[in-house]
Amino acid sequence: MISGQTIQTSLDELKSITKVDLGVYDLSGAVVATTMDRSDISSDLISGFAASPADSQVIGTHHLLKILDEGELLYVLVARGVSDDVYMVGKIAVCQIQNLAIAYKERFDRNNFFQNLLLDNLLLVDIYNRAKKLHIEVTVPRAVFLIETKLEKDGIVTELLKGMFSTQGGDYITAVDESSVILIKALENGGTPEEMANVADNILGMMNAEAMLNVKVAYGTVVHELKDVSKSYKEAKMALDVGKIFYAEKNVIAYSALGIGRLIYQLPINLCKIFIDEIFGDNVPSDLDEETLNTLNKFFENNLNVSETSRQLFVHRNTLVYRIEKIQKSTGLDLRCFDDALTFKIALMVVNYMKYLESLE
Repeated sequence: MISGQTIQTSLDELKSITKVDLGVYDLSGAVVATTMDRSDISSDLISGFAASPADSQVIGTHHLLKILDEGELLYVLVARGVSDDVYMVGKIAVCQIQNLAIAYKERFDRNNFFQNLLLDNLLLVDIYNRAKKLHIEVTVPRAVFLIETKLEKDGIVTELLKGMFSTQGGDYITAVDESSVILIKALENGGTPEEMANVADNILGMMNAEAMLNVKVAYGTVVHELKDVSKSYKEAKMALDVGKIFYAEKNVIAYSALGIGRLIYQLPINLCKIFIDEIFGDNVPSDLDEETLNTLNKFFENNLNVSETSRQLFVHRNTLVYRIEKIQKSTGLDLRCFDDALTFKIALMVVNYMKYLESLE
């Protein structure tokens, strides 16, 4: 239902324009909002009128009218005054509150619809029927953006997003848990990689600039049918999880850019253990120091180029070779060889994945 404060604001605005006192009551006669003295009319009169078949009634200087929603009685409105315009003002107030009720219900229904759509709780026929009723386009390029923050319990992220995106542009904001907010974004240019990245970067920048929030933004691929929005949501959710494991330094993670991390994320834990055991035996590199990790990452970034890596790390070439040979002695893998480097890189990612699973347990 509409909040009493919202109705009170509408009545106050109408009174300031028309100078007519108005009151809204529930079906039992209790005051919801009013500009009159609360004892100005008895609850028995209100409840009696609500139970009658009449649409309107005049009792002294009070004009009573019914506020309906699709034939169902919501409230009783009372307009007080003796001029001929009082009844007309009452009718205007009834229309205003009925429109508020429709807007509130549509907003609630849309939110409920998208939550169930994301969670695959709707049949295909229900998706299209409800979308038509809620005036939602079904063939628009869309992608789901997942914004994770620990402060969403305060509603900060939702409010900021509502200021950036609007339903008039085909964008919808909802949530299915307390740790993240979901943006279902209609894409004007068909969802090019640049457009998607710009949306994510804009969200990140806004959260940091306006509220000093450190958030992570993950997004799925573009879908062209409303029924496929849940697919993009699942991709965004996977991107967020995979990003935490393998790309912790990144605040924006695209599902399409997950690379081999996406493959490892879907491996059974038993298969991971067998793989690590075959590669490393008892010498699992689970506790590499920061210097070694930094060296390895830079070495891989430079496509196994020893000279370029040593230059960027500001170390002598022989120092870098020594570090690589030290890893070779402990693991049996020569990182200057592409196959061994690839094996070691994948193995490190698998180790990180197993650590992540252990932390969940």
